[in-house]
Amino acid sequence: MPRYILVHETASTNSYASRMAAMLPSGTVIHTPRQTAGRGQRGNSWEMGPDKNLAFTYLLKNPAVAPAKQFYISEAASLAIVDALSVVLPGVTIKWPNDIYYGDRKLAGILIEHSLTSRQISQTLIGIGLNVNQQRFVSDAPNPVSLWQITGEEYDLTELLHGICNRIEQYTEFDQYGESDFAHLHSRYMSHLYRNDGAMHRFALPSGEQFDAAIDDVRRDGILTLRHADGKMGEYAFKEVAFVI
Repeated sequence: MPRYILVHETASTNSYASRMAAMLPSGTVIHTPRQTAGRGQRGNSWEMGPDKNLAFTYLLKNPAVAPAKQFYISEAASLAIVDALSVVLPGVTIKWPNDIYYGDRKLAGILIEHSLTSRQISQTLIGIGLNVNQQRFVSDAPNPVSLWQITGEEYDLTELLHGICNRIEQYTEFDQYGESDFAHLHSRYMSHLYRNDGAMHRFALPSGEQFDAAIDDVRRDGILTLRHADGKMGEYAFKEVAFVI
C-alpha cells in the first residue's frame, strides 16, 4: 500500500520528494493542499487554489523498466488517473504525452522525472496536479477545467488521492509484467488517447506552420507518429508538435 506524507505547504511536491527520496521507500506519496510553485512539463507552471485541488508526487524506486522503455511509466500513471476518475466522470482522455483532458480542456497534468544510474532507472518521481474543487482559474494557463466546473459537485480529495495512488501502485508492478502485459498497457493507453479516432486533426509546429494529420501510434520512447494528409508519416518528440485546440 502507498505510504502518505502530508506537507502543509511546499513550492513543488516533486522538488520536496527529490530532496527526501533517499530516506523514503518506494511507494511513498508526498501530497500538499498548498503548492505555491507547481511545475509542469518543460517549466510550465500549474495553478492551484489552496485546499481545492490535488498536488502530489508518487515515488517509484528501481522500476523494472529499461530506460529506452520509460514511457511505459507515463502510460501507467495516465491510465491510473483515467481509471480513478471514470468512477465519477466518464469520457476522460489522455492528451499526448500525459495530460488528462475532458473534452478540449485540461483536467490534470503529470510531470515525470527520472534518475538514471548504470543504465537503469533508479528512481522516478510521478508528479500529478488534478483540478478538483476549484471554481475559477485566474492564471494564464490554457484551457483549465476542474471536476467541480464540469459536474457542479465537490469531491473528497483524500478519496481521490488514494484511488489514484492505489492504481499507480498496481500499474507499476512491472516486475510482474510479461510482454503481453506491456502490450496491453500500451493498447489501453492508445484507446484513451485524445483525438485518436482515425480522423484528421490540426497540428502546429513551433514555427507556427499548421498541418492536418491523424494519430498513428506512440512509440515506447514516447515519440508521437502522425499520418499526414498526403500519406507521409512524421515522428515528433514532445514540444516538436502541438494540437491546435
